[in-house]
Amino acid sequence: MGSPLKSLVHDDDRYQRSFHLFLERSSEHQCMRDFIHSKLPDILSSIGDGKSHLNVIGVGSGAGEIDLEMLNELRKKRPGVTVDNEVVEPSSQQLHNYKVLVSQKPELNYIKFTWNKMTASEFEERWKLSETTKKADFIHMIQMLYYVKDPGATISFFQSLLDKNGKLLIILVSGESGWGKLWRKYRHELCNTEISQCVTTGDIKSLLDSKGVSYHSFDLPSQMDITECFTEGDEKGELLLDFLTEVLDFNKTASPELKDGVLELLRHPDCSMESEGRVIFNNNLGVIVIDKPN
Repeated sequence: MGSPLKSLVHDDDRYQRSFHLFLERSSEHQCMRDFIHSKLPDILSSIGDGKSHLNVIGVGSGAGEIDLEMLNELRKKRPGVTVDNEVVEPSSQQLHNYKVLVSQKPELNYIKFTWNKMTASEFEERWKLSETTKKADFIHMIQMLYYVKDPGATISFFQSLLDKNGKLLIILVSGESGWGKLWRKYRHELCNTEISQCVTTGDIKSLLDSKGVSYHSFDLPSQMDITECFTEGDEKGELLLDFLTEVLDFNKTASPELKDGVLELLRHPDCSMESEGRVIFNNNLGVIVIDKPN
């Protein structure tokens, strides 16, 4: 039976506001940047060897800040290449923000951006219909597999697009994060059954292991200040609770039992630690890197 609670993804304006607050309150983007500058260069070193042109696909690219950091590292590894960058993003607001960001950076003139305002599954459908033989050297899917029906099938499709030495990079929350604990306990109450909202890197690794797909993985320690969630009526706390539960107006629409249970778990040492009067949620991420299938 589907949950009567409404998913936050159905209200893009509130989703974007809660997401931006989450980025303010967490070290999410910082831990990704640390990974991009320290580990990604080695991952990219085998990509596009000897080519003068590279094809990149960003799936769920958001406003593009992280995409551009990765493209910058790729540029350092392959200084002379031109890049065809397919951006796949269903939110028109995020796509607009990405375009504005690009317009402010004339040094990106070696990249041809193709803007695809669509979901990953719509992109897959269109790609198959076009019968193109184009292959990709680098595909990244950052924090987006929650929004597809079948993560395994989505990964298989994008892996099939990789060219020789191509890499598929996936970032999701870790199974050992507070998110993983929250979802294990409240999956049936909170998770939207139409999508795979509660998926973690632990789930993806199990899936890849079962298919015999080899991969490399990395842990990205991250945290998030959720103190305001415990102040009744705090507007920012309510936005953060919406983001944590992925439920629209969780505070107003969840049953008192569910609300109490979720708040208790969020504060529990399994999910958070208390430091100097603040409640700090475990927002650890995981990275999975997959090669072209043999």
